[in-house]
Amino acid sequence: MLEEFKKFLIKGNMIDMAVGFIFGAAFATLVKSLVTNIIMPPVGLLMGRVDFSQLYIPLDGNSYDSMAALDKAGAPAIKYGVFINDAISFLILGFVMFMMIKAYTKLKHEEEPAPAEATTKACSDCAMEIPLAAHKCGYCGNTNV
Repeated sequence: MLEEFKKFLIKGNMIDMAVGFIFGAAFATLVKSLVTNIIMPPVGLLMGRVDFSQLYIPLDGNSYDSMAALDKAGAPAIKYGVFINDAISFLILGFVMFMMIKAYTKLKHEEEPAPAEATTKACSDCAMEIPLAAHKCGYCGNTNV
């Protein structure tokens, strides 16, 4: 059983999957940074200098000056600004993955070899396969091929 497990781990598919997970996690981090640091600041500026990551509703009835003060107090809150950032990250990541899969599918279809041209034909009498250049069927002797 240990030997089978070793073979399973060493197979190319498992390695490919592990690399995919690592690459996916790094890519998700990059997209999150893109949204948080590049996309949301101009959007917040256009919407009246709103920092989406600082939007929250405290659930304990108290008022807090900032998200840091809220977190320091350990107060429960609905952090809808963080959710907006995460939702935008999700949409961007989904779109990028869609485009990558679309490109992969297109490349995969181009790599498939074209079907080879026919090198044989069927005899009109016996239906056996004979070469295209044949003038007489080698099976039945038909000369009208």
